[in-house]
Amino acid sequence: MNRYGNRVWSATGVITALATAAAIGFAVSAQAQSTAQLSAYVGDGWGGGTVTSSPAGINCHIPAWDPYGGDQAPDPTGTCTTGFVIGTTVHFTATADTGSYVNFPPDPNPVTVHSGYNYTSAVFCPNDGLCSAG
Repeated sequence: MNRYGNRVWSATGVITALATAAAIGFAVSAQAQSTAQLSAYVGDGWGGGTVTSSPAGINCHIPAWDPYGGDQAPDPTGTCTTGFVIGTTVHFTATADTGSYVNFPPDPNPVTVHSGYNYTSAVFCPNDGLCSAG
């Protein structure tokens, strides 16, 4: 007790209280930083191009190909799926390769990331008129 009749917190009590408050603050921060996956699907039009995101994270490219040439559809390269903090609004840009054009820009655009399934998709077509997406 101090001279006023009140109990004095010991250093141990103060440290314990501060450590508990810090732990609670850390738990809230960690929860606020939960992430979810967001995917960009490119293709179906036989043209080539890249979808990028802002903020950065998605950089997904599909090369052009000829479905009548006997080749299989190529797989996209780059980062087509990545995690973003839930609540982040992500904007997309589609850029066609030389010899192709953007037939359908990224849709939906933008995407506000939520828990669960998040995606956008884009279609690139070759300039020669051969396109499966109309």
